[in-house]
Amino acid sequence: MEGFINFLKPPGMTSHDVVGFVRRVLHEKRVGHAGTLDPGAAGVLPVAVGQATRLIEYLDNERKTYRAEMLLGYETDSGDDSGRILDQLTDFVIPETKAIKEVFAAFTGGIVQVPPAYSAIKINGQRAYDLVRQGVKVEIPSRRVEVFRLALVEKNDEAKTLLFDVECSKGTYIRTLCQDMGRAMNIPATMSFLVRTGVGGFSIQNAVTPEEFQVLGENVLQPGDAALSHILKYNINPARKKAFCNGLSSFDKAFSEKIADEKNIEIRVYCEGIFLGMGHYDCENKTIVPDKVLIR
Repeated sequence: MEGFINFLKPPGMTSHDVVGFVRRVLHEKRVGHAGTLDPGAAGVLPVAVGQATRLIEYLDNERKTYRAEMLLGYETDSGDDSGRILDQLTDFVIPETKAIKEVFAAFTGGIVQVPPAYSAIKINGQRAYDLVRQGVKVEIPSRRVEVFRLALVEKNDEAKTLLFDVECSKGTYIRTLCQDMGRAMNIPATMSFLVRTGVGGFSIQNAVTPEEFQVLGENVLQPGDAALSHILKYNINPARKKAFCNGLSSFDKAFSEKIADEKNIEIRVYCEGIFLGMGHYDCENKTIVPDKVLIR
């Protein structure tokens, strides 16, 4: 039993809870998830089962999409509305749509963030949120992330909220994005709602709820390679299939003429329509090198 589940995580369930739930339903120990989702958030959480757990790392660089709500008027220590209020402003007017879109434009592209202390980032082997709950002061270094698209969906002057869509790189914290954009408008802000609508090829439109998964079980599993369409496909010579499966490299000078890059390139390797595993093309030696073989 192996493959990926396009799991629709509900609010209140941690990503770790989802892994445990899938293990119990499928009676399978080898289960992992790609891309932690905050306990209070909902949405797409790709879950790998069996041999597919070895492919999780190849989803790391996939873009993620979210729909989020920013509540203007106060800022919290956690970055969302479950945290302790640090700053509050009651007498303010929400900027006009044009001004909001200008702020959104300023936060589109490469930006620098300081992730929230209440996060799953590890510091000396411990999760940051665990250290904070123990009363330990946590300092997380800034990081550069990419915001590919920010689009305002709705401005609610009465509720003092902004609903927006965002497409971003891995490591982007939407809570921090809300706080930083609020500061750019000179108004404290916090994230009041978040749903992840997509991770790479996994979309919320065909995600499976816990209730559906409990009924359908392994029938919802997608082939492991179905999640890897963003990686270059390579068809190996059948005469070299056994060699690849035994971890041996294969010379292929002609392949170098099909690619423009001079660096090592990740590839998903097939033989006569069968997915064998992951490898990379060594441009210097012009060889196909096995990295993760799924078929022996």
